Amino acid sequence: MNLKCIIVDDEPPATRILENYIDKISFLEKAGVFNDALKALEFLNTQSVDVIFLDIQMPQLTGLQLSRIISKDIKVIFTTAYPDFALEGFELNAVDYLLKPIAFERFYQAVSKLKTEPKTEIIPNNSPDFIFIKTDGKNKFQKLFLDEILYVESLQNYVCIHTLKQQIITHSSLKNVIESLPEKDFVQIHKSYIIALKQIESTDSFSVFINGKELPIGATFKDAFFERIDQNKI
Repeated sequence: MNLKCIIVDDEPPATRILENYIDKISFLEKAGVFNDALKALEFLNTQSVDVIFLDIQMPQLTGLQLSRIISKDIKVIFTTAYPDFALEGFELNAVDYLLKPIAFERFYQAVSKLKTEPKTEIIPNNSPDFIFIKTDGKNKFQKLFLDEILYVESLQNYVCIHTLKQQIITHSSLKNVIESLPEKDFVQIHKSYIIALKQIESTDSFSVFINGKELPIGATFKDAFFERIDQNKI
């Protein structure tokens, strides 16, 4: 099935390049081109799309602002000349972040993620104490002790592993992560969060608090989570 996509960019040369690239990808179907984020928002209020190629620096409404408004079901690929927004883009669950001028090879790499699950970039070890996490560079892995992990956050095709000392971003999914961690020590509480049980400071019916951070408990995971809590209740 083809993925319907739109382009939102106020630079005509950039939109022409993206239109040309989209025409070359068999599973992409162009549904519209907009030079104004507000016009794109009006379109999205009445039409459904799967993907948006979104510039960041635009008048009236920026790409980052638009991405916070639109449905979470729409996959976003940011296209910009400014590298400074990359981390914020991933925090908004962007599929990818393309820097202009965009080469077709890099564009193809980004849209390929729309059709595939993230590959496992976290390697469990026979020891219950640590895992290896794929980082930048060919065959480069970082050793991480499990007792350092506070929680793991989904960034769509990436995950961010939060510890007291650092945040590690790697290309993976929460499904891969939960399968790599010992069940007795970790639990998924939301479609976007896995937590370390020993790191919980407090919890109520809707949230878990870890290191001063409030994390939501999703309805799908609520019963299983509180069963784990009941096992250690006095």
